[in-house]
Amino acid sequence: MSSQPLPGFRDFFPDDCARRNYLFAMWREVARRYGFVEYDGPTVEPLALYEKKSGGELVGQLFTVGTRAEPGEAKGALRPEMTPTLARMVAARERDFKKPLKWFCMPSFFRHERQQRGRLREFYQLNADIIGEASASADAELIALVIDILRGLGFEKNDFVIRVSDRNAWATFASARGVGAERLIEFLDVIDKLERAGEEQTRTKLAAFGVALEDVRKFIADPAAEHSSLRALTDDLAARELDGFVELDMTIVRGLAYYTGFVFEVFDRSKKERAIAGGGRYDKLLHLMSDGKTDLPALGFGMGDVVLGNMIDDTPHAAEKMRAWIAKQHAADIYVVIAKEEHRADALAIVQQLRDAGYRTDFPLAPAKVGKQFQTAEHLGARLAVLIGDEWPQVKIKTLATREEVIVTCGGLLEKVAASFAVGG
Repeated sequence: MSSQPLPGFRDFFPDDCARRNYLFAMWREVARRYGFVEYDGPTVEPLALYEKKSGGELVGQLFTVGTRAEPGEAKGALRPEMTPTLARMVAARERDFKKPLKWFCMPSFFRHERQQRGRLREFYQLNADIIGEASASADAELIALVIDILRGLGFEKNDFVIRVSDRNAWATFASARGVGAERLIEFLDVIDKLERAGEEQTRTKLAAFGVALEDVRKFIADPAAEHSSLRALTDDLAARELDGFVELDMTIVRGLAYYTGFVFEVFDRSKKERAIAGGGRYDKLLHLMSDGKTDLPALGFGMGDVVLGNMIDDTPHAAEKMRAWIAKQHAADIYVVIAKEEHRADALAIVQQLRDAGYRTDFPLAPAKVGKQFQTAEHLGARLAVLIGDEWPQVKIKTLATREEVIVTCGGLLEKVAASFAVGG
């Protein structure tokens, strides 16, 4: 039996879970601060949902399921992203919710692709979406959320940049050069790989559309008047004093078929990592998902844990903030030391009393030397030790950091513990 997980999948030992919990806590805290509410969906969706809605190379990365499906049952796939699920859910019950919807989730996703730095086959991702608002204010709200999440994680302005673009401008560019609407997604896929593909390969692919590479480069360098639609976005961010985090970059088009209009990606300024986050508008997806019954503008983004974790490790001030947060997440607030085994039943009663009061409390499950019990208390990060021994029916409370000790009656234990935590903060 192998001691390792499958390639692209991870074990989460307690220290790894602590790192993951740090990201989850910041994602959840900032999203709620912006008025977003949490939701979730199934891990497995109909395969057809992604075949028709996501497009591009993502369909080739699906983990399919359903080899034991009942007759007539649809073949499924482990979710590679959340937007199609969200669109399906909103289309089913959009009348039940006041608009705009501001929803977020933090599920795991699965993509069958080659494992490499920043990219695994299973990963966690924050998804935040705004449904039912077409204004640039919603675009800016989403960008501001991204900025504040990254600032909350300890990153500064010189650590990351948000590159924004407009697929509608590319649609205008392509149409003017004879690229039909039915081939726009294919054309945008070439633009999406512009920085990664070789020049001759790109030139050949563009020639198939009747478009010259020089023409594309000229448009990227001088995107002209079509981008006035992004001015309202930057003006909104300027009012929040957040515009310094954003740059116009027409090479950003996003690879998924359902995106329309405004799109963006977030990058590490040191260029050590691939995109930290990305998203944009998908104003037509709900209409498509509901067979024309629901027509709401929508936009959203995803931010994965793998690249973000790498970037935190490579950024000293962000890494220090994470370590400080983790250090406060003690396994125990209080450790009950059983110095006399004949009082174990009394100690168990006190353990339960402390837990009922909301304190993280641990104790030795088997008889152990008192010195070893105190070592365990310090290892677990406990602030207080409650000693059950010769003083019974009184107990001794020891503040582990200062070694200060005080003896109290059992009846006064909770009051004294509460006072100790109030002083310590």
